[in-house]
Amino acid sequence: MSFSEYVAEWRTGQRHLAESSVRQLDSLLENHLLPNLRSRRMNSFDHKVVEDFVRNMETAGVGVATQSNAFDKLASILLDAHRMGIFDENPIRGVKPPQYTPSRSIIPTPSQLAGIPSSGDDSFQLLVGLISGCGMRNGEAAADNIRNIVADDVYRVTEQVNQTTKRYGPLKHRNPGEYRDVPLPLRIRDAIEQYTHKHGSTDGYLLRHPTDTTRPFQPYLLQNQWQRLMRLGELGIPDGVVICSLRHSFASNCLSHGIPITDVADWMGHKSIDVTFKTYRHLTPGTLGKAARVLDLGLAA
Repeated sequence: MSFSEYVAEWRTGQRHLAESSVRQLDSLLENHLLPNLRSRRMNSFDHKVVEDFVRNMETAGVGVATQSNAFDKLASILLDAHRMGIFDENPIRGVKPPQYTPSRSIIPTPSQLAGIPSSGDDSFQLLVGLISGCGMRNGEAAADNIRNIVADDVYRVTEQVNQTTKRYGPLKHRNPGEYRDVPLPLRIRDAIEQYTHKHGSTDGYLLRHPTDTTRPFQPYLLQNQWQRLMRLGELGIPDGVVICSLRHSFASNCLSHGIPITDVADWMGHKSIDVTFKTYRHLTPGTLGKAARVLDLGLAA
């Protein structure tokens, strides 16, 4: 069986994927995996073939993030084949995957962050609060629902507005119906309740499309307003701060106050704690010094 034949069968089994994830998978298959491996026989794969695939992507100038995603998909396919008994040994074993390290982001200071919600309209202010105060992604904040407040200090993130389909859908890296609970600061809960009192809700959803209330609020509307306010200089933040910086500020605030990075990874919905560690390790610079002082006390005892 050729790689393309196996992939066609394997692809039909990916029914659990959200629509946006399916589109990303198909893009990786059509643009990277199949052009390089389409006719290769499945029983001819070994670690050298996989290493050549990674090297060819590097030579072609494929971005490291895309390299990492393509490698992960190839690994999933070959691991499935290994379980089916096509290989005696997993051909991925021993292959060094592409090393993707997210770049450090410019994070607004607490005083700068405090000034942002005073800009923009009510929806902008609510979204800024949800992203910076609860660590939500843009699409998750756009799907804010009053019914998801499951305790005075807990918000249950259950869905997102998918930027591809423009509809409500499952969370990133989650199956339909799965959720994650995140901390709900008092000021954010108050903001949700005040917005609901002023604007009402539709089936619990607070934010709706401004020109068609039957449709979900779209994340690009937040991006449009952010860019307009930045051009006008009304946000009071330095160049380089983007909407995602608000989410980074959530992580920074948690980590700087001693909250375990494992909890932060869970609250932010990261697929792997490695993502959290690579992105935010530099936000806990005092860890090494603290460990040295603790060890000194132990050695002196």
